Amino acid sequence: MLHIGRSLPVRRITPEGEHFFFGYYDLQPFNADETFHLTHKSAFRNRLPFKGDSVEVGFIELATGKYEPLDTTYAWNFQQGAMLQWNPQAPDREVIFNGLIEGEHHGVVMDIYTGKKRYLDKPVANVSRDGKFAVSINMSRLYDFRPGYGYPFPADPFYYKNHDANDGVFVIDMATGRSALVVSLQQIWDFSGSFFSKDEKMIINHITFNPDASRFLALVRNFPEKGQRHQTATITVNRDGSDLYLLSDYGVQSHYYWLNNQDVVFFNDGKELACQKGWCNNYVLTDKTHEGRILADGFWHDDNHMSFSPDRKLMITDSYAVLHEMQKLQLYNVEKDICATIGRFYSMPNVVTDVRCDLHPRWGRKGKCITFDSTHESFRGIYQIEMPDEAIEKMFTENLFGARDGILFDGATSRSPD
Repeated sequence: MLHIGRSLPVRRITPEGEHFFFGYYDLQPFNADETFHLTHKSAFRNRLPFKGDSVEVGFIELATGKYEPLDTTYAWNFQQGAMLQWNPQAPDREVIFNGLIEGEHHGVVMDIYTGKKRYLDKPVANVSRDGKFAVSINMSRLYDFRPGYGYPFPADPFYYKNHDANDGVFVIDMATGRSALVVSLQQIWDFSGSFFSKDEKMIINHITFNPDASRFLALVRNFPEKGQRHQTATITVNRDGSDLYLLSDYGVQSHYYWLNNQDVVFFNDGKELACQKGWCNNYVLTDKTHEGRILADGFWHDDNHMSFSPDRKLMITDSYAVLHEMQKLQLYNVEKDICATIGRFYSMPNVVTDVRCDLHPRWGRKGKCITFDSTHESFRGIYQIEMPDEAIEKMFTENLFGARDGILFDGATSRSPD
């Protein structure tokens, strides 16, 4: 078994040699008592999924390592899977994922013990923490913009429209399964379109509720012309579509994580903030203001996927494979303002960028472990690191994390035994 530092074991929880992955960093893979871990199982790893390609959704029984398949779906990608997650209303027995039913995308709520399913009007892009609501966006349009995040079939019915009044953000009542359009692309265009240099096709890429689901945050982007980079604006909106706010103007905006109902950690250019340093960083932004602060100044100059432990004392992040095809796993102590690279993992090269395997680290419900996806063993696998309080505290006390780039583990060529 591999170890990080002196006392943190790293183990693969999925079978050897086959392609398993969970997906995004802001979804919950563990059931209520952390005995099961959700997973996707794919027959391939190095190309985009096309129309007709399926993926299995299922879970790993952590005590035995046994894989239990649940269903097959045709609405998926390698970055976020099928939005597979536990239903917050029944985290011990129900899962939520997206499916293709009669040629349309729908959210599916499934009982893992009986196999009984119910269907939602629209696919889920994010589910509120209490499980009462979900937000939905046009996944076919997203595929045309970024294939790694949308679904390849059916075609976008608004393909030739830049910002149609009938497309946008839908809110789903999870109890009834019914959805309603709360803010359209046309409304967003009217609100923020003047920041574009010209009338361009608009897309919503990422979208999530704040913790109490009173508001949601959305990344609004343009379809760029060939050779140009897309621009991103960050908007926040009440759940009913009212009180639109431009949290950050069009520019560089990427991954984020809600700390509470007002504050969100964001990797962006911080252009509206007095503390802006002239480059992208992890900033803490306060909703409905242009106030904020830098998090761990000088450490994060590259994009990363960040998530916080339940007590908000620790943040785990990753990096893209930019140095010798290595991805970094990074830990940040919020109270002590200390952070370090605690592991590096080899990332297999990909022919297509959108099929890359990001680490996407995410915390367990109890805050005592993390899991992440990786290809450092030459196949897609899911790995778990136990992170008990005493081990983390010992590391900080012994100053093992004192250096801002101190590497404690290198998984470049190592293979993790079962």
